Amino acid sequence: MGWLFKALNSSIGKKFVMALTGVCLILFLVIHLINNLTLYFGPETFNTVVKNLDGIKPLIRVIEVILGLIFILHIFNGVRLWIENKIARGTGYTIKGSSKNADIFSRTMILSGSIIFIFLVIHLRTFWMSFNFDHTLKESHRYYEAVVSAFQDPVYSSFYLFAMILLGFHLNHGFQSAFQTFGWNHKKYFPFIEKFGMVYAWGTALLFASIPIYFYFYGGK
Repeated sequence: MGWLFKALNSSIGKKFVMALTGVCLILFLVIHLINNLTLYFGPETFNTVVKNLDGIKPLIRVIEVILGLIFILHIFNGVRLWIENKIARGTGYTIKGSSKNADIFSRTMILSGSIIFIFLVIHLRTFWMSFNFDHTLKESHRYYEAVVSAFQDPVYSSFYLFAMILLGFHLNHGFQSAFQTFGWNHKKYFPFIEKFGMVYAWGTALLFASIPIYFYFYGGK
């Protein structure tokens, strides 16, 4: 197993882990978005979805642990690659003389990723903690109402929107980088991958962003 550890700790290995965990997180966001969009069907539908997930709690816990490990690996390798770039070039993500090969979003992935991580912590505290450990909420099953209440807070909703804008840029660059890391960057197909990645990234970000906007201005009515 020593060879595997050595391979994964090489520069190429760390990029491969970043790409693989990134793809896993992309798939998770699709599932999470689908669940969130049931909010538009009203309290009965959303509350039923959450209650059904409660019915398979052991499986959900296993998935959450795996997902947590994926997040940790993604963040850990992202920070390591950023530190290595900074040491090698002395300018962080800014690559002197090569701005044509790295736009501002690729050079600031560590910054956007850090802000998204802060948002994730707050988001988990707002919803995941409440949905799992608020006994009053669990007994009443008024999950929809809890979401409405959270998005009525202008500070939280504003930060949510800001985080979704950053998520769009982060996903767009990460999607393309993952395919390049896997070697799927043939000039014949990569333009399509770039366009598909852009549609996915901004479609996902905008659909997530639509939720706080809707609940803040319309209160779910």
